[in-house]
Amino acid sequence: MKLRFFTFLYCLLKCSLLQGQTIAGDLADPSIIKVDSVYYATGTSSEWAPYFPIYKSSNLKDWQQTGYVFDKAPAWTVGSFWAPEYYKIGNTYYIYYTARRKSDNRSYIGVATSPYPDHGFTDHGVIIEHGKEAIDAFIFNDGGQLYITFKAYGLDDRPIELLGAKLSADGLKTEGEFFSILKDTSRAGMEGQSILKMNNYYYLFYSAGNCCGQGCSYSVNVGRSASFKGPYQLFDGNPILSENDTWKCMGHGTFVDNKYYLHHAYNKKSTVFTGREGLLAELIYQEYTGWPLLKTITHNNKADLNDPFDGRKLANYWQWDFRHSTPSYQLQKGMLRLSGKQTKDNPTGIVLTVRPTSDNFDISTSVVNRNKALKGLTIYGDVNAAIGIGVEGDSVKVWKMEKKQRVIIKAALVPPSDIGLKISMSPNRTCNFFYQAGNATWTELASGVETGSLPQWDRSPRLGLHYSGNEKDKAEFSFFRLENK
Repeated sequence: MKLRFFTFLYCLLKCSLLQGQTIAGDLADPSIIKVDSVYYATGTSSEWAPYFPIYKSSNLKDWQQTGYVFDKAPAWTVGSFWAPEYYKIGNTYYIYYTARRKSDNRSYIGVATSPYPDHGFTDHGVIIEHGKEAIDAFIFNDGGQLYITFKAYGLDDRPIELLGAKLSADGLKTEGEFFSILKDTSRAGMEGQSILKMNNYYYLFYSAGNCCGQGCSYSVNVGRSASFKGPYQLFDGNPILSENDTWKCMGHGTFVDNKYYLHHAYNKKSTVFTGREGLLAELIYQEYTGWPLLKTITHNNKADLNDPFDGRKLANYWQWDFRHSTPSYQLQKGMLRLSGKQTKDNPTGIVLTVRPTSDNFDISTSVVNRNKALKGLTIYGDVNAAIGIGVEGDSVKVWKMEKKQRVIIKAALVPPSDIGLKISMSPNRTCNFFYQAGNATWTELASGVETGSLPQWDRSPRLGLHYSGNEKDKAEFSFFRLENK
């Protein structure tokens, strides 16, 4: 009878993954820390700048973005800004992060410190350089001895291993040899580890399977050991967190308060278009079995966005593709002026973007100046994966990137007035494009434009403003609005 009851309870907890996300939009590999009564979270930013967004909350439900770990990329890095991990030593806050090294294009682990949890981080360079790739840092204090753990051998023809090493008291260098914590003998995939100590056992939580894209297979497994270094016995009931009717590919999280697990997952409806969103689960420890379970906590933070550009600086949620452009912008009297430099391999232009939180929305703006540059709205996946609508001279144009060239889908002449622009996406992932001259009604210019080629393997497309033209010219926008339907 007890076994039947446990089986029922296990299924109930494992399957009761509810609807809402905690931090909506693309925020993979999240990490969380509590400072007094305030929680701070950060996550992967991939190829978007600024780097590693930071959020704060007083209740784990309502989150506000406060800034970024880095406004400028560390000198040693070139891209792939993944898996930042919070830690605190004394009065100093640490971020252990993964990035691709400029000199050899390999991903390794760096570390940055700050006296504050949400700004002012100073980079200290690479702390883990091992093999072809070392990613996904996690820090653990075992009775006063600090350890750093990470994923190794992900690019080698051999099983992946979770490795560990002693960490110096100041958290800035490793000490001694690396040691193996757990080996992926089944070659299913293993990464995104975090460790808790409960009731004389060390519990190793890790993500098994493939992290990203339409073919992802992530889930959370757990093992335990009487020693931090192992060996770890895996739970017969794995996975303890896996897909349900709403979410799939749960994984790569960290704990706070020894109870709440902030992790990511894809919404089954919007999938790669909204990316890996931040979810919260509660740890349930079963005294009867000695094993933990995870139960997802429901929230729903799919907020609309309206930016009237009336502040003194650009709002924190705006990001750009740092590999292909350097935007310049100015806010003045309710106007955003956008221009900048783009690389020679960038035929698309400059974008300022926000993260989508659904696949059913309208975005809109108003272009208030005229010149030879193309300026307007875009849905942007990468430099050669974008669509948009913009004003160029006396015309409004719907465009898409195809084979590294901009293809005009439809165009129309417009009068010399402010031009409103709107892109409307439907749940079938096709877009309709509209324009509005002055106070006239909306006119549909193109419909049914496909977006399937926009999402990238490790990040969702972004929505926002677009400029393509001479660096000395500019676009002028009077607002940007995102309305989820």
